[in-house]
Amino acid sequence: MSARVEALLARLSWEQKLAQMQIVWRRDLGEATALARRGIGALFWPASARETNQLQRAAVESGGVPLLIALDVVHGQRTIFPTPLAQAASFDRAVAAADARVSAREARSGGVNWTYSPMVDVTRDPRWGRVVEGFGEDALLTSTLGAVKARAYRAEGVAACLKHFAAYGAAEAGRDYNTADVSRRRLRDVYLEPFRAGAHAGADTVMAAFTSLNGRPMHANAPLLTGVLKGEWGFEGLVVGDAEGVAQLVAHGVAETEKDAIRQAIEAGVDIVMGGAELVDARGAALLAPGEVDADRVDDAVRRILSLKERLGLLDDPFVREEAEILAPTEESLAAARSAAERCIVLLRNEGALPLAPRGRVLVTGPYARSLDHLGAWVQHFAAPATSTLADALAAELPEVDWVEAAGSGFLSGSDEDIAEAVSRAADADLVIVAAGEPSRLSGEAASRADIALPAAQTRLIHALADAGARVVVVLHTGRPLVVEDWIERVDAVLCTWHLGTQAAPAIAGALSGRVNPGGRLPMTFPRAVGQIPIHHDHERTGRPARTGGELLDPAAVDDETILGPNNTDDHYTSKFLDLPLGPRFAFGHGLSYTTFALDDLEVVRDDGGWLVSVRVRNTGVHDGDDVVLLFASDECASVVQPVRRLRGFERVAVPSGGAARVAFRLEASDLGFWTDDERFVIEPGGFELAVEDGVSAVRTRIVLEEAS
Repeated sequence: MSARVEALLARLSWEQKLAQMQIVWRRDLGEATALARRGIGALFWPASARETNQLQRAAVESGGVPLLIALDVVHGQRTIFPTPLAQAASFDRAVAAADARVSAREARSGGVNWTYSPMVDVTRDPRWGRVVEGFGEDALLTSTLGAVKARAYRAEGVAACLKHFAAYGAAEAGRDYNTADVSRRRLRDVYLEPFRAGAHAGADTVMAAFTSLNGRPMHANAPLLTGVLKGEWGFEGLVVGDAEGVAQLVAHGVAETEKDAIRQAIEAGVDIVMGGAELVDARGAALLAPGEVDADRVDDAVRRILSLKERLGLLDDPFVREEAEILAPTEESLAAARSAAERCIVLLRNEGALPLAPRGRVLVTGPYARSLDHLGAWVQHFAAPATSTLADALAAELPEVDWVEAAGSGFLSGSDEDIAEAVSRAADADLVIVAAGEPSRLSGEAASRADIALPAAQTRLIHALADAGARVVVVLHTGRPLVVEDWIERVDAVLCTWHLGTQAAPAIAGALSGRVNPGGRLPMTFPRAVGQIPIHHDHERTGRPARTGGELLDPAAVDDETILGPNNTDDHYTSKFLDLPLGPRFAFGHGLSYTTFALDDLEVVRDDGGWLVSVRVRNTGVHDGDDVVLLFASDECASVVQPVRRLRGFERVAVPSGGAARVAFRLEASDLGFWTDDERFVIEPGGFELAVEDGVSAVRTRIVLEEAS
């Protein structure tokens, strides 16, 4: 810590130190200004550069310390990029970096210097609404993209915040704020790794999760907040509580009063309390006296806060140029958002219906045909809206097509008359585009869903069109993986577009026309039924894995004895569901293209540090396109049961029609290690299968690690 920080810390009174350790949101600018004069350490953004400067001026002129000004800038400030889950579908580090750079630039121009992003919670349960804020089910993908965003925010002068520490994505039943119970081994291998990577990449802050973990609420979890994060990893940044999270220790039942909850949180490692009771009231009285909370811990917290303010340049100049505030998207930011949106789209199914023909008669129907609800969860009211509807964008993209429209259904309701109209207009159309999906409000915080199918009105529309014999393309807007089993085999193509932000409609139109060749891949598994959840690609092995060839039982068509007794197949006593085919509907990494690719010429070169794994990617089709190449490793035998495979690398590569490219991965011995139940990281000798895949094809080889470490 710098001499300036130490000198400033020494000047602060006990009350001033506690005031630095709180952030609150006040809608009224006068109330917020009064808090700034009283020495509060942080406030939420008041919505303009001018008002931010007013708050900073109040803090400085009263002899205090400049403010941290915070805001949830999750995937855009003015220019809205695809949601983080959509960004993960791009498997492109540049997409995540572009979002963070543009978002930070826009936010910083208005005075924001701290964003509550990125969310690096790994989750395997799509019922949880907050899957939309993260990067999906895989620890490596989440770690990589989270670190990219943290570095980009920091480069633009905004402090990143890794959230929510830890295992928030493991909430039971996918119900937000619910408890999580995770083994220490899985906690280390899966849920902690993205936070470790983000902290090492330069994230300045970490947010504690609302949940309890293994019976200990995270806001009072000293073994993780202090022991692992600050101690073992050497994290020098600060820990902030989530909204009212400290006060909720009372509701958790581990603190009798809010005062005791605050004491517990501070001593556990929380440096800034968000919301709740004022640590220092309007009379200047401190909620906690010097003897009621560890004074050294308070000094440590304030030292971390002041150090961050110094690194951000706030101790030198906390003000922003009001005339330079970015109030609307620029041509450059819109171009970046559109490029990002185009790279996030996943072609799930295509029976020759896409790309669209440049001429013909096409019906556009469904709730997203004329909706501007493309921004997704976690955007602010001042965000730039989507620039056009999908129907308008398609008309501009393919002007020689005879476009026909029908309402079909709303998001959550529909009438027989609307469906009949759509069916009637489909009769003389060459193709029907059903713009379907869950609206933005159905995903995000406090938006868990027990049933993650399309709303019934939209499903009825799809079935009615299929019953009438129409060729149907579904454009699926969503904030999570959905259960599509009811209708997926009845349609000719499905394009998963997620919620793509301000430039969604033209990006989707480009993918439908073929101007953009979809190159995204799924960052989360699409289950066949909710009953399969949790389902993810890196599940652990079982002693009785199911095999192909078993007879699928229809419970409605057989008697109790058949269901309960042996079903005359070789794999009856194996790990499966009697009433579902094996595996998910769409696996992690799945994604099609308008061209075809082949993987071959796999090479593995050993050196002292590990292996260089490379493969040739050939574009064997007639269109240029992007392939996403994934490297998986499988441990053949270990002292602890291992996942069936683990993602160890990914690269997205552009390959022209008829061309080829070589993709290389660096595999270290540490990439083959794992955590034990007693929290030791071990690398055991033995054989490992390596598989290089692109969601359609795969090539495999075997390596041997000779020595343990």
